[in-house]
Amino acid sequence: MTAITAGRSQRGSATVWLRDNGVYAALVLLLAFNLVFTSNFMTVGNFRTQLIQASPVIVVALGMALVIGTEGVDLSVGAVMALAAAVVPLYLGYGFLAAIAVALLAGLLAGLVNGTLVAVVGVQPIVATLALFVGGRGLALVLADGQLKSISDETFLALGTGDLLGVPVIVVAAAVVAVVMAFVVRRTTFGRQLVAVGGNRRASELSGLPVKRILLGTYVISGLLAAVAGILATSRLQASDPSTIGLLFELYAITAVVVGGTPLSGGKVRVLGTIAGALLMQLIDATLVKHNISDSWSQITQAVIIIAAVYLQLDRGRKG
Repeated sequence: MTAITAGRSQRGSATVWLRDNGVYAALVLLLAFNLVFTSNFMTVGNFRTQLIQASPVIVVALGMALVIGTEGVDLSVGAVMALAAAVVPLYLGYGFLAAIAVALLAGLLAGLVNGTLVAVVGVQPIVATLALFVGGRGLALVLADGQLKSISDETFLALGTGDLLGVPVIVVAAAVVAVVMAFVVRRTTFGRQLVAVGGNRRASELSGLPVKRILLGTYVISGLLAAVAGILATSRLQASDPSTIGLLFELYAITAVVVGGTPLSGGKVRVLGTIAGALLMQLIDATLVKHNISDSWSQITQAVIIIAAVYLQLDRGRKG
């Protein structure tokens, strides 16, 4: 019996370790594989490209991590990105700051709608955000007249193509968002209350926490970060294209969050893990492209990783 108990304990410890650190181990293994088998992969230029491509996903995923931390989900982030992209060219004539401000306002209002439906009306998050998932991109296409609109404002384009002290501005923006989100989660009352609400909403209500206000704020932050990602994606594309900007980003974000170790059951937010999850998915795509493997296999690989991550979370739930 002692041997059996010890074996179970070891398996449990291994499961916990994989759940908490598996994404980092996978990143290291993937980098090692490319170091040996992929030519010209481990170069500064290639890493620069990978970080640029992953940055909008990281920004969206960090907002999604907060929402999932409350035991919710935000399916509208891709549509909000498209909405932010659609309004940018409409207001660039007033200056790039005005265009950015209106795009952020669009994200804030979208988050406010989602948060109100979830926190005040009591609609399930997946249903509440599904409405904007469908209607948001439609509204963006209406605002853009269904057309791609090129952008020539050099100051605005510098967000996606420029450098700051040798580092791409888009990467710097993602890093700033990551630092701010880490501070919010770890060092602020709002972050601690958010985790408490996700862990046990009923108990949080009984203890006097402002649950509705916390949920509302969480969805507003998610909407704002989706708008930031939409601005960055638009500047990098050098055009506003609501039909493609943000497409499937809700799935990429959820994947990054789940693989990064944030449980779907809420009560925990892993900022660094979410970033690692987004980078892992980007590197998987890049590795398969470098080896001339169909994009279909990338989707299959991501699906397998998601299933494994969710299984580890379910295993934790059973042990609890």
